[in-house]
Amino acid sequence: MQTKALIVDDEPDILELLDITLNRMSIGCDCAANLSEARKYLSENTYSLCLTDMNLPDGNGIELVTHIQKCFPDMPVAVLTAHGNMDTAIASMKAGAFDFVSKPIELERLRSLVNTALKLKSSSDTEDNEHVNIIGQSECIESLRKKINKLSRSQAPVYISGESGSGKELAARAIHEQGPLASAPFIAVNCGAIPRELMESEFFGHKKGSFTGAHKDKAGLFESANGGTLFLDEVADLPLDMQVKLLRAIQEKAIRSVGDQKETAVDVRILSATHKDLEAEVNENRFRQDLFYRINVIELKVPPLRERQEDIQPLADRFLLNIAMESQDKAATLTKEASKALSQYKFPGNVRELENILERAYTLCENDTIDVEDLQIREVAAPSAIESHSDEDLAGESLDSHLEEIERGIIIKTLEENRWNRTAAAKKLGVSFRSLRYRLKKLGLDHDD
Repeated sequence: MQTKALIVDDEPDILELLDITLNRMSIGCDCAANLSEARKYLSENTYSLCLTDMNLPDGNGIELVTHIQKCFPDMPVAVLTAHGNMDTAIASMKAGAFDFVSKPIELERLRSLVNTALKLKSSSDTEDNEHVNIIGQSECIESLRKKINKLSRSQAPVYISGESGSGKELAARAIHEQGPLASAPFIAVNCGAIPRELMESEFFGHKKGSFTGAHKDKAGLFESANGGTLFLDEVADLPLDMQVKLLRAIQEKAIRSVGDQKETAVDVRILSATHKDLEAEVNENRFRQDLFYRINVIELKVPPLRERQEDIQPLADRFLLNIAMESQDKAATLTKEASKALSQYKFPGNVRELENILERAYTLCENDTIDVEDLQIREVAAPSAIESHSDEDLAGESLDSHLEEIERGIIIKTLEENRWNRTAAAKKLGVSFRSLRYRLKKLGLDHDD
């Protein structure tokens, strides 16, 4: 059966252009000039996608988007908007449109949008709602999975909120991998880890000779993610001048490399996240309101681990299995007392803290059994109190990286003092030989000397 599309626009020239373009893609078309005709076609036919103008004689495109979402939820619908009218584009995506294209229509952009819509339609019958990397059976995790499944069927920008360590990047990857762009690049970047003077080059690339040290052309993050997804983690850490450039790149779907005279078109889905209250950052004039509205078309909240305590045990089982596989050793098990201690702990550092606790416990335990003492957990200050402290003393380095460097230095110094005799070094450090071997592997020091 031939793929078929419904096109809705009251301008005959636009209808003809869309009809010709889609026919050349082997897509049959029915053309409607208003909402009434569109609803009649929808009641009598089956379509793989719909393209609708926003302004129609008897209503607007958002009414049609809402109607299709209600009656034909598996049909992708895209909206045609006036150039530069981002408010309309955002409103249509909030209503359920999977994407938009601006007038005057760029045919390459239109073909890309249609191909993405068809991939979305073809995968709707076989899609698995449960993404393998989202572990847990709690009510809030089941709800998260359903939202991710719905968001994966859209190209709308998504803002992922949640505490540090709660799994925001995991949610972003799930949105990407369950959608039509799964085979395209997924590029994740920690905005707070890029030196300010290198930000423009990192995001947009640079041309050879554009500044000292630019010995060759370099593609930026947008270009690397072209056709796929760019995940901006800790987006609240971007300086205001970079926020302006990012907003323009998102709105215009085009970038200009440092030192280049022309713009390059890019088609990238934007997902973003931060552990900060982004709305509060806007109110304090630390984050641009226009960028906030542009990236926060849809918000996805990732729950903290303390709100899904029934997921702690399955998460712990998975982490212990992964640790054993990485160290090529036997998996450790938790005693009943250790499991109970974990279930009662509040985890201010969330899932990431659970993983770190188990990594440490695995190196400390004896006979592959983790007891309460091996966990070394204790109640600490609330997350808000921890997050309020500045990390300027780390010179832009994350705490985990900073601690890893300290650990690496101590281990190397001890190995050198013991002429790289690992048994003697382990004894000097007060850890088991297995613990030292695991730490060496984790720190990339397990090569043979």
